[in-house]
Amino acid sequence: MYSAFELTGNASSIHAEGRGARALVEDSRSIIANATGTVAKNIVFTSGATEAVNLVLTPDIATADRDPRPFDPLFASAGEHPAVLKGHRFAAANFALIPLLPSGIIDLGALNTAVGCAKAQERRIMLALQAANNETGVIQPLAKAAEIIHAAGGLVICDAAQAAGRIACNFGAFPADAIALSAHKFGGPKGAGALCFSSDFWHITQPLLRGGGQERGLRAGTENIAAIHSMAAALKSAEDAREDEASRLSAWRNEMEAAIRQVLPEAIVFGAAAERLPNTSCFAIPGIEAQLLLIALDLEGFAVSSGSACSSGKVKASHVLRGMGVEAELAGSAIRVSVGWDTREEECLSFVEALQKTVASIRDRRRRPAA
Repeated sequence: MYSAFELTGNASSIHAEGRGARALVEDSRSIIANATGTVAKNIVFTSGATEAVNLVLTPDIATADRDPRPFDPLFASAGEHPAVLKGHRFAAANFALIPLLPSGIIDLGALNTAVGCAKAQERRIMLALQAANNETGVIQPLAKAAEIIHAAGGLVICDAAQAAGRIACNFGAFPADAIALSAHKFGGPKGAGALCFSSDFWHITQPLLRGGGQERGLRAGTENIAAIHSMAAALKSAEDAREDEASRLSAWRNEMEAAIRQVLPEAIVFGAAAERLPNTSCFAIPGIEAQLLLIALDLEGFAVSSGSACSSGKVKASHVLRGMGVEAELAGSAIRVSVGWDTREEECLSFVEALQKTVASIRDRRRRPAA
């Protein structure tokens, strides 16, 4: 990022400074293409995964076979990020949620039924399915879902923001047609992201930002060179360390959850029956509201969250847990704990001590008679 800030040229200019900036952008494009298993021309830089999914979730996608039908309807799992649930460009009547199983994975039977109905009407289907959930860490059966959609001639759009840098996140591992990334999820800067296509078979005919024609006409505006370049560097770094980090973090996460169950046996861990990201734990202590835990743990020096961080400043029951069939009161007690590259093992155990102390304090105050 520091080196990129030294380049003052606009990447669209043809003078030496502009060519230097352009070289940095295209080098970054190649790095991200290599990490996601595609070619550089299929990478579109955005401000993050939110913009990427808003851009791609549209019926207005032309295909190389010149089929004139729009991609309609859009199906999405009930656990998708708000960017998907609210950011698509489909008519409400043509948008349908596919339920989750209690484990947190998409109900493939329900998906198959919905696809069958749409196929019978000769409609072209688009599915939005995240690689892994941002609250529970549950990894979705993307390959099986893609098989269903592709057999019907549809497209699969994958929000991989939470998964990139933590599990294999490329078109070899994920048979999606487009992948959305957010840089800050794998150690890059906030406000940078990418939309990655598996091929150039598709073309979005109605971009969100129109202007100078940057990013092959799909995202107008002068490129944020420093953010783009540091995003690429962060993704390469995360990919290089991914397997070792996954082994380390999953072991600590499992150790932490076991310790929580030991001191608070009533604790319920969500998504534990499914394959999960190595760094994520979502659990509830029945009867203890998430808001109380968030504030109390913050005072103990631990930053945890409830639901999606994108619902800024709001503490409310998770739509993901409700989609898994979790009762509203229990869902309102759920918190998410994440570990990362700078987490130490002793911090995981210290967190358990702080949690036990916090829960005991809340319960003690509730037992005291009113003044």
